[in-house]
Amino acid sequence: MKTERRRIGRFRAARRDPALVVLEGFHPLKHALRFGAEILEAVTVDRQRATALTEALAPDLAAHLPPLLEPVPASLFAELAPQPPETGVLAIAGRPEVAISDPPRGSGGPLVLLDRPAHARNLGAAVRVAAAAGAAAVVALGPLDPWHPTAVRAAAGLQFALPVVRMGELPTVDRPLLAFDPEGDPLEPGRIPGDAVLAFGSERHGLSPALRVRAAGRFRLPMRPGVSSLNLATAVAAVLYLVRLGHGEERR
Repeated sequence: MKTERRRIGRFRAARRDPALVVLEGFHPLKHALRFGAEILEAVTVDRQRATALTEALAPDLAAHLPPLLEPVPASLFAELAPQPPETGVLAIAGRPEVAISDPPRGSGGPLVLLDRPAHARNLGAAVRVAAAAGAAAVVALGPLDPWHPTAVRAAAGLQFALPVVRMGELPTVDRPLLAFDPEGDPLEPGRIPGDAVLAFGSERHGLSPALRVRAAGRFRLPMRPGVSSLNLATAVAAVLYLVRLGHGEERR
């Protein structure tokens, strides 16, 4: 019983520790391992099922993931997360130290800037598509932590695939800052430099006045009349893939 209480305490403390992150589910753990995360503790209610998932969905990790998992009773597992994941896997990992580098103009992918996102799931989904589309980094301004367990769950752990950080404000970088705003010019493939900072506001408040003023250009995604807005992650996905198409990147 003391051992179980200590484990519950460790998982709860990890949610408050800025150096750690709780991975809720098989997929966040899978991606964390693929991208070099330090796994400090990992548990499962069903190792046989977790092994089968690894063999089916991540055979490259078959020799590494299952041995990390310590079986625990279902009653204990239910205490380790507010909403225990259906895949029956939880872990604690070290959060990487992140520095937003500023490579020379013309190198690297676009940097995604999320201005005061309001929902952890949307933030996580934006990180997920940014990783898939080859973004250089994701910067979140405002109080919402992109490493919150809910955001990590929504991103399937792809915070480990690229630099992801929360900042008070965007530092000066040698990249054009382009804002996405309902009052901007229609976005067309090829109009956005491949190394730009792409700034997106929250669904509720949009971009801050400071970012609007600072932007070198403002664009909007054309939408059907009567449709007022897009989900944040959907907008990020549409823009990033238009940038890829505009620069003739090969499909992978």
